[in-house]
Amino acid sequence: MVRFHLLLFILLFASFVPAIVQAKRIASKPTVSSRAAIAIDLSTGRTLYQKHADQRMPIASLTKLMTAMIVLDSKRSLIRPARITDADVDRLKWSSSRLPVGSLLLRRTMLHIALMSSENRAAFALSRDYPGGRPGFVRAMNRTAKRLHMTRSHFVDPTGLSPHNVSTARDLTRLARAAYRYPTIRDYATSHQKLVLGGDGPLMYHNTDPLVYRASWRVALQKTGFTNEAGHCLIIITMVRGHPMLLVFLGAPNAHAHFQDAVNVRSWLLKR
Repeated sequence: MVRFHLLLFILLFASFVPAIVQAKRIASKPTVSSRAAIAIDLSTGRTLYQKHADQRMPIASLTKLMTAMIVLDSKRSLIRPARITDADVDRLKWSSSRLPVGSLLLRRTMLHIALMSSENRAAFALSRDYPGGRPGFVRAMNRTAKRLHMTRSHFVDPTGLSPHNVSTARDLTRLARAAYRYPTIRDYATSHQKLVLGGDGPLMYHNTDPLVYRASWRVALQKTGFTNEAGHCLIIITMVRGHPMLLVFLGAPNAHAHFQDAVNVRSWLLKR
């Protein structure tokens, strides 16, 4: 009888071990060094991971997703040329640009390299070439943020160079979802490279996000960003088991950390 009960106990325990192991695997959180992060399944709307998702922080060039939406919503022709002027030079951070003053580019080329390579002078030029000029453009950014219920977000410039461009990881999921509906934004943000003519000579721009080059990720939207105040930032939509997953990372400590965070979270999601 004792042997029978011992055997029964062993069999019952063995049957529970896989469930216990699975529960522990799901319960463990991914390693994320970013100050704030969130992961959402766009198929279901479920939030699968979050870390300080409502903390208001500078967002650097993630701003340019909003900039692109305002440009496209204006319905102004993208095949009309625009010129880089002295007014497009960054005098806040004195960041570098490969576009010299006087460069003449199609507006669609400016939009392309602003999204793909975070070209600040292109974003500045597009905002200046708007009804009401750059102040009117920024007002449109904040109106759109309000319409999207980005209640903890505020914009003061089209590039994200200003630390006063602020948002939260959760608010940025609303921006990313809205930007995802624009085929042009999806196309330009995920392209690998762009040859640009119109400056001192031909320039080859490349995507600032190394994850777009990984075929298995099937990246559908992305934007990177960095300033000293914001740290390293990333928005990315990638496929996980047939579901589009939206990942946002803010304030990563170094130039590789936000990409590693994305890898860690995606790996964690694949194991769920």
